Amino acid sequence: MQDLSSRRGAMLSLGIGLAGLATAATAAEAPGLLAPGAKGLRDLAARLARAPRRRDFKTVPMLLDHPDQWDSAALGEVIGYRAGPRQVWDNTDLASPWLNGMRNSMNTQIWSFHHADFLCVSATHGLAHLALFDQEVWDKYQLAKLTGGKFATNTLLPAGPAANADPRDFEAEAGPFSPHDNSIAALMRRGAVFLACHNTTWEISERLIATGINPDKLSHEQLAADLTNHVVPGAVLTPGIVGTLVELQGAGFHYAK
Repeated sequence: MQDLSSRRGAMLSLGIGLAGLATAATAAEAPGLLAPGAKGLRDLAARLARAPRRRDFKTVPMLLDHPDQWDSAALGEVIGYRAGPRQVWDNTDLASPWLNGMRNSMNTQIWSFHHADFLCVSATHGLAHLALFDQEVWDKYQLAKLTGGKFATNTLLPAGPAANADPRDFEAEAGPFSPHDNSIAALMRRGAVFLACHNTTWEISERLIATGINPDKLSHEQLAADLTNHVVPGAVLTPGIVGTLVELQGAGFHYAK
């Protein structure tokens, strides 16, 4: 019975992992938005799609002290990337033009300096981290209230119509590389990686409990787990962004804010 339970658990974890990798897999299978010749970036997208994600937590502690508590394999792939220039953006302000900055950086590196394998990473924490939660959890925990009225829904996540325009016309003013496509989903399709922060998730959970937005009457550890399980597919969960920035910069990533 114990072996059967273990096998069922393994299959459940695999199913959750595959579902959680849907966006990363789409990036790997959507060469139209990857720059021509971006072999290294394409290979990274494929490896990230295969890397396990865990989104079945029942509880999570305040401090993560074991790699199985975050997306360690996927994070290792990002830190170990060497196929092209690498930049990490320290993104904290949800309402700032952070996605526009990332898009501009990618465009300049790819078409101006001809670095097709340029890797752009968002180190996402603070209120910007709200963009990495799906709409289901936005609704459940009324996350729009945390934005001070600036967002009613998570509009930064889904790609707009521009993402479906002809990618061969990279100069198109309303095309997939224009300001009309400043979305997390579109940038992921271009190879950008979005890192999620456990520490921010823990702090948001505490704030929700303090303000009485806790419909299931969960403990702090349970509510943080629920939020973690709703980090958007394709994002890479880290034990904490500020500490992870040290690892990225030590590996040669250029810091941007």
